[in-house]
Amino acid sequence: MKYKGSCHCGAVQYEVEASGEIECQECNCSICSKSGYLHLIVPKSKFKLLEGESYLTTYTFDTGEAKHRFCKVCGIKSFYIPRSNPDGYDVNVRCLEPQPKKINIHLFDGKNWEEHAHELSHLSKDA
Repeated sequence: MKYKGSCHCGAVQYEVEASGEIECQECNCSICSKSGYLHLIVPKSKFKLLEGESYLTTYTFDTGEAKHRFCKVCGIKSFYIPRSNPDGYDVNVRCLEPQPKKINIHLFDGKNWEEHAHELSHLSKDA
């Protein structure tokens, strides 16, 4: 199924291909818990930025490997390139339209990221 995703103001828009029943992660690290992000990690082949590249800005911290992409207009991070899966994209399920029919949320211990990152590595591989 193809979902359309966007930031709040609509300047950044993309498509992502995923199942009708979404398996996603809710992370307890400081950036994810403060922003309410629900993670859907997909291979690069399943993501297409439709418009808004010029409206995106990038935030990095710690190792600088994760590329947190935010809309310069409204400040929403609707997708980013995760440290755990630099060969894919991490899409915020809350930014998808239509919303998936079923969302299964799995808790991820991002506060202890180094111990648990390997649990996500398979998510950006093409099936």
